Amino acid sequence: MSSSAWRRIAVFLVFTYALSSIFYIHIASTGKMKMLPVLGLMWCPGVAALLLRLVTQRNLRGTGWGWGATRWQAASYFLVPALALVVYGLTWLTGIGGFSATGLSKQAEPVLPLPLMIGVLATLGFLQGAVFALGEEIGWRGFLVPELARVASFRNTALISGAAWAAYHYPLILFADYNSKAPKWYVLLVFTWMVVAASFVFAWLRLKSGSMWTAVILHASHNLFVQDIFDRLTVDRKLTSYVTTEFGAGLAVAYTAAAWYFWRRREELSQTGETVTAGAAQPAPAAT
Repeated sequence: MSSSAWRRIAVFLVFTYALSSIFYIHIASTGKMKMLPVLGLMWCPGVAALLLRLVTQRNLRGTGWGWGATRWQAASYFLVPALALVVYGLTWLTGIGGFSATGLSKQAEPVLPLPLMIGVLATLGFLQGAVFALGEEIGWRGFLVPELARVASFRNTALISGAAWAAYHYPLILFADYNSKAPKWYVLLVFTWMVVAASFVFAWLRLKSGSMWTAVILHASHNLFVQDIFDRLTVDRKLTSYVTTEFGAGLAVAYTAAAWYFWRRREELSQTGETVTAGAAQPAPAAT
């Protein structure tokens, strides 16, 4: 069973990166992260996972379609704004970056009051982001994490899935405008750190809840609150890009703290009794 699982994991990764290369080339040719090519790219892991399940299982079971306990979905939504509020709040208070209440509006004056603007983004904007995130998460947490959990410890499940997820973004960082004003070497290093740390959170919530939707919600929440709210409320100064955005050390440290918290709770995963693959319950991940 172990060798079969590793083969499925390898095929999934090769298929995902092969499909993604179509969109990498298109995005790199313009150097811009435009909406439709990005949507296509973000659905490559999902398409690869769905096709692989259909070919090998003749069904789509094991993906984690069930909703699970709502408390895990709520935790997935609110975790990111809590972490971001600490990071960006300290950035504003220390003067590393400024704060602009008009940052969410394209106008000189906001069309809506700031709390209402955030409320609109946190609901309608979140739903749009979930459509994009769903494509990735069917692959990363709907397929890859449960497959890894069959044959690897929780630590290695998080590390391997995190490394694969980080590498998936590298062409966008190197050849398009998915980066910051910090040097490319710094962006790659800190982004990898953040994504691998975040993968402990994603993997724990996915395995604990038995639901892929925790990952979809967490992913969409991250993109919304970091990219569309906190980044836009922040005025860039000399060192701002080294601390904020997805490529700054602030979120990397915050996710590391969260990763440590969930890693300390890894023993709870052996109590879930979750069936992560179709057909039969699998052994719980080893608590390493």
